[in-house]
Amino acid sequence: LLPAAGQGKAPPGGRRGRDGPRAAGAVRRRKRAPEPGRNKATIKGRVVKSAIEEYHKKKPVDHLRENLQYMLKGRLVADKAITEKVLAQNRGRKSKDQPPEKREKKKPETTVFTEEDFRKFEREYFGIP
Repeated sequence: LLPAAGQGKAPPGGRRGRDGPRAAGAVRRRKRAPEPGRNKATIKGRVVKSAIEEYHKKKPVDHLRENLQYMLKGRLVADKAITEKVLAQNRGRKSKDQPPEKREKKKPETTVFTEEDFRKFEREYFGIP
């Protein structure tokens, strides 16, 4: 009644004769493809979100007013002499840590005499008419 073991027909994808091992893997993949895990097109168990709530959630928040209040609150400015003292204490002893010396700006030399005065002096001193 039952066929003997090894005598029945083999499944079409099970043959590895001339197709090689790659063909068997492809058959296995084709068999697995049609069974979906879950249909994602359904709305079962899905929460409907309000578009207005989503808009408000993603709208950029302007923190300018709070930041300005915070910055203006701490308006205590230390005395300049005290600030310089603290900076001098925290400065290192190496020359690279010292601030550059402030040099006095040289004013360009100016004269009170005009070109006409020089010509007049030349005429008087050297006797050139």
